[in-house]
Amino acid sequence: MALDERDFFNNRNETRADKLTCPRCRRTNEYQMRWVVRTRKDRLPHGADDRDRALYAKLRDYMIRVDDAVTCKTCGKKFDIPSQHSMVFIDKSAGAVGPAPGGADEDSRFNR
Repeated sequence: MALDERDFFNNRNETRADKLTCPRCRRTNEYQMRWVVRTRKDRLPHGADDRDRALYAKLRDYMIRVDDAVTCKTCGKKFDIPSQHSMVFIDKSAGAVGPAPGGADEDSRFNR
């Protein structure tokens, strides 16, 4: 029986600040956003088959944004957070959050 993706990751909730610009009043403020940080488990779960081992070898840590909208601190209107920032891969070697080292990520070809 194949394992579910949740079996390969540890989840934790985290709050991070980001600067966003309100599309209505054009003011930039810092907003707190909730994220789910998914880090790969240090070893393969019990009961994994060959397909699961291959999948586990390719997995990377990532974050998924929980909040879809924020309320402007200046004008009080609610606005959506840009969707291209809803999932971010975590680069452990550099200690930073961003695209994979060695070039552009796969999704960047759609953002040109």
